Amino acid sequence: MAPVSKSRPLIVGIGGTTRPGSTSERALQFALTKARALGADTEILVGNQILLPIYTPESTERDATARHLVAVLRRADGIIVASPGYHGSLSGLIKNALDYAEDMRADERPYFDGRAVGLITCAHGWQATGATLAAMRSIVHALRGWPTPLGVAINTSEGRFEEDQSAPSAALSKQLSILAQQVVEFAMQRAALHDLVSPVASAAARS
Repeated sequence: MAPVSKSRPLIVGIGGTTRPGSTSERALQFALTKARALGADTEILVGNQILLPIYTPESTERDATARHLVAVLRRADGIIVASPGYHGSLSGLIKNALDYAEDMRADERPYFDGRAVGLITCAHGWQATGATLAAMRSIVHALRGWPTPLGVAINTSEGRFEEDQSAPSAALSKQLSILAQQVVEFAMQRAALHDLVSPVASAAARS
C-alpha cells in the first residue's frame, strides 16, 4: 500500500552503538540533517533507545522502548540504518532492533514495504564494511524494503571524519548527502504517485 500523502515525509534513523557519539551515530545524524534540508521530517533512535530485550516472536509482551520503536517505524516513509561492523556483520544491537519489525507483519503496510532504506556501515577495514553492507541489504530485502542504490561504507582506519570528529570529510559528506537524497526522493515520489492514483481508484470503485 502507498504511504499516506503528506507534504513532509518522515525519515527514521536507526543506528549507532551503546557508546554515545560513535562514528555510525554521527554519520546517521549527518544524513538525517541532509534529509531535513531536502524537506523531510526526521526522527532518530540510537543507543539506549534501541537497547531492547532479545526479540521473541512467541511473546507479545513489549516494553515501552520496543513499543515506541515499532510505532515510529510504522509512521516512517523512509528509513536510514547505520551499523558498526562487528566480526564481519552488523551489530547485535542493530539486528535485534530490526527484528522488532516482525511486529509489523500483519500491518496494512507490512514490515518496510514501500519504503526506501539507506544503509551506512562503519568498520576498521574495507572487508568488514563490505560484508556488513551486504548483510544489511539482505535483511532489508527480507523486510520488503527498497535498499537505496548507494550504500555508504566508512572505513574508520582511514579517518573518514575530520580531526575534531565533528564533521565528515568532503568525500564522505557527499556520499551521505546522496544517500539521504535517494531516501527522501523515493518517499516523495511514492507520495506523489499516491496522490495521482487515489482519485482514479476512487472513481473506478464508484463506477
